[in-house]
Amino acid sequence: MGESATTRSPSEIVAELTLEEKAALTSGRDFWHTKPVDRLGVRSTMLTDGPHGVRKQTGGSDHLGLSGSVPATCFPPAVALGCSFDPALSERVGRALGGEARALQVGVLLGPGINIKRSPLCGRNFEYLSEDPLLAGVLGAALVRGIQSQGVGASVKHFAANNQETDRMRVSADVDPRPLREIYLRGFQRVVQDAQPWTVMCSYNRINGVYASQNRWLLTDVLRGEWGFAGLVVSDWGAVVDRAAALAAGLDLEMPASGGRTDRQIVAAVRSGTLDESVLDAAATRVVALAARAVDDPAARFDVDAHHALARRVAAECVVLLQNDGTLPLSPDTRIAVIGDLAQSPRYQGAGSSRIEPTRLDAALDEIRALSATDVPFAPGYLADGSTSDALLTAAAGTAADADVAVVFLGVPAELESEGFDRTDIDLPASQLRLLDAVLAANPRTVVVLSNGGVVALSGFTARVPAIVEGWLLGQAGGGALADVLFGTVDPSGRLAETIPLRLADVPSYTDFPGEHGHVRYGEGLFVGYRGFDARGTDVSFPFGHGLSYTSFAYSDASATAEEVAVTVTNTGGRAGTEVVQVYVSVPGSAVTRPPRELKGFAKVRLEPGEARQVRIPLRRSDLAYWDTRVDEWVVEGGRYVVEIGASSRDLRVRCDVDIAGDAVRVPLTLDSSIGEVLANPAAAEVLGRMFAQSAGGSAALDPAVLAMAASMPLGRVLSFGDFGIEADQVQALLDAAADG
Repeated sequence: MGESATTRSPSEIVAELTLEEKAALTSGRDFWHTKPVDRLGVRSTMLTDGPHGVRKQTGGSDHLGLSGSVPATCFPPAVALGCSFDPALSERVGRALGGEARALQVGVLLGPGINIKRSPLCGRNFEYLSEDPLLAGVLGAALVRGIQSQGVGASVKHFAANNQETDRMRVSADVDPRPLREIYLRGFQRVVQDAQPWTVMCSYNRINGVYASQNRWLLTDVLRGEWGFAGLVVSDWGAVVDRAAALAAGLDLEMPASGGRTDRQIVAAVRSGTLDESVLDAAATRVVALAARAVDDPAARFDVDAHHALARRVAAECVVLLQNDGTLPLSPDTRIAVIGDLAQSPRYQGAGSSRIEPTRLDAALDEIRALSATDVPFAPGYLADGSTSDALLTAAAGTAADADVAVVFLGVPAELESEGFDRTDIDLPASQLRLLDAVLAANPRTVVVLSNGGVVALSGFTARVPAIVEGWLLGQAGGGALADVLFGTVDPSGRLAETIPLRLADVPSYTDFPGEHGHVRYGEGLFVGYRGFDARGTDVSFPFGHGLSYTSFAYSDASATAEEVAVTVTNTGGRAGTEVVQVYVSVPGSAVTRPPRELKGFAKVRLEPGEARQVRIPLRRSDLAYWDTRVDEWVVEGGRYVVEIGASSRDLRVRCDVDIAGDAVRVPLTLDSSIGEVLANPAAAEVLGRMFAQSAGGSAALDPAVLAMAASMPLGRVLSFGDFGIEADQVQALLDAAADG
């Protein structure tokens, strides 16, 4: 071993590398490791999946979860964790993930995934946090802080606009500037600026025609130049199309190994002069810095039982009680029948690169029996492959008929939700719906418990069942968490991080998903998820932010400043419970298109019966800004903002107004500017008046009727309507002077 890398700076080490060594250093050694440089003390670093657990493979390496991995705690995947609305809890999960990664000698954990849930059909939605960028960004930053507190790097992914699996390695996400900035990049921006992740992973897809891996605007201009990212950019596994172009664009590390093929391409590009060696030096320096940063702690261990207990607590916080007529919580002496194979064979994670080998696995049936004071009969109702039969249905109905309450477990089969392909519908299997019909006919007091990585259609039975529990995919301790919520040991406090539509056709992106011939048009623009449903007034099964408790809450005394919202929340029920207070903001009369309301803050508060507390929620000025395409900058529009506070995007309890000072916007004026735009600038309006005065023989008055008709006409076109005694270049010079003034 050569001189320790810790005694020398990364740039000093890179200065001693040969061209070939630098090229080699910026690609993988194998599937999961970076290359070492033994003579200079540069260690190899292991990067591995996944967002909700450490998937350290033991045999053959792959990126699809096919080969086995060492046991690790499978925490609730992002589809569930997003519903916690709890940054502190997310950070605690991150610390546990980082601790396990450290104990398993993993230097970088590939997560979290914070891509927006543009469509419920996206096959990888179970790995993503929300349809809302604020929620995804806040929780993503918390996860990163937690992971990196343990001396392990996070890798925020997939940057950017990776919102489908169909043709995922080639498709161009064609997105207009405002939705790209305000929806699809905003969460990444928050994570980068709030938590400074060690790495960012670029996505497979193209963005407006350019592959993410070689998109200089994305990786250098925005990520580093605007956001101040100081870490390393790593490719998704196999995302690099042109290694030299990617390096020049800002990609530092290609994964996995290419067997030296692309290393030789880099060497050739530098020697031919098509790639500046300083670009390679910068990338190699970041790889060396990453290797030095990761903690090497062979003695590290983690407490398997403690982490399982944490996974159970977290999972319970993520469960969403969608509806309840008082049937829940169950009493221990209630005679319960459990129906559905998913109760004994849980779905707890999605398939693909994030597939974890759990340290243990709890089944809901066992956990319900552990909390019940009576015998709990069980009927599978359907088989693991999704099929059913008259005999299974008859047996299930008979089991339900003899109980006080039937608890039916339904969900999406594992083979329908995975990385690599999108779903084709949001329906539950027909066999499961037949089972539910049979059980309801035998016992109307039926509770539905769902297990799914993406939303499912509920409108066919919502009105017929007393209670629905959305269990998502809850990780290895999800069975115990569901039992805790069903019996009221834990008050349900999960809230929907995505809207549940009545039908797939109502989803704003429905007609523009998944695209065709290598392109997908984000035609819904800003109106993703609840923004689109609310803008169109579309009925939904359950709105964004919705979730019930076993108690009730009242809101009062709302107030707002430009920096903070305050509201008093009171527990008006007879049980302790937790409320998620949500702040939505709108700008009536805005000069630009906006959704009716947008989430701008939230807080989770636990209250005892009768307890009242003032909840203060910060408002960030940057969160109030929109992307002004005229100047390509974030701009806060001045005026009166409406602040609505409540329990979902459609359960708004109190409101208040606040005046916000706007940013000064200096819009360039050109001959292509409209007369209306010119008149909005007093100095430029004077120029226009002089022009008309020259043409009208001395009268500077502008007829209002003429102005109304010509307000949208480009100024340059006006010059063709008469002799104004001034040339176009002179007009432009006057406009420039007016704008500068």
